[in-house]
Amino acid sequence: MKFTKMQGIGNDYVYVNCLQETIENPSELAKKISDRHYGVGSDGLIMINPSDKADFEMEMYNADGSRGEMCGNGIRCVAKYVYDYGLTDKTSISVETLAGIKYLDLTVEDGKVVLVKVDMGKPMLRPEEVPVVSEKEEVIDEPITVDGQEYRMTCVSEGKNYEFTGVSMGNPHAVVFIDQDVKEFPLETVGVKFENHERFPKRVNTEFVNVLDRHTAQMRVWERGSGETLACGTGACAVAVACALNGLTEDEVTVKLLGGDLQIKWDREKNTVYMTGPAEVVFDGEWK
Repeated sequence: MKFTKMQGIGNDYVYVNCLQETIENPSELAKKISDRHYGVGSDGLIMINPSDKADFEMEMYNADGSRGEMCGNGIRCVAKYVYDYGLTDKTSISVETLAGIKYLDLTVEDGKVVLVKVDMGKPMLRPEEVPVVSEKEEVIDEPITVDGQEYRMTCVSEGKNYEFTGVSMGNPHAVVFIDQDVKEFPLETVGVKFENHERFPKRVNTEFVNVLDRHTAQMRVWERGSGETLACGTGACAVAVACALNGLTEDEVTVKLLGGDLQIKWDREKNTVYMTGPAEVVFDGEWK
């Protein structure tokens, strides 16, 4: 099986062109191929499939073999793959995902894609959409206890050290605001407990965020099924929406992740989030 390893600001996946290849058990393959000691090493497996609804379909699996709805960094790499490897000559494409059809605009230089802008769609805040267990109409100003520590489900610009907001961009996200450098936050301890908390029936990705100014926020992310990753595109979108909803930033913000920066814009008039960032090929290989 031929594959290509790609990364979007450090969020790396193994990509397989399933217009040509056949994978019998993608969940098991994802676990094996993602292993950083015995496999290729990645945050998961992404299959590029034909689609009768869009130009292509993105089928993704996390490193633990679980199916993922969407990955913002991953879908940018899908766009680069299909253009750079000659599957399309279009610079505006559509990609089917479990989170719906996403529309992407490609910036091409010297015949290669260097930037991809993704229409990530509408941010969803109702509990059943995230999903998160709540009796309120939106997940705002609501307490949650994680390992004996009480967090709150809204943000204030000053005050409590930890705040929490549930936002969905196709994956369930919990955005936690902290007043310290995110690199010093005990993510390995807290992240896994958020992921498996009983209030998140599909588990949850958790972003720990320090707002630097009205246009900039830094984050670290604990992704369900993968642990800490260098970047999460849907998470960055959730962070930007959460920041804006709580008056911490403007509607357009640079989100700084461990792997690099993403430009996120929430168009409130259209109620659509746009994400722009790079995508790169690491290497091509063959799995036997």
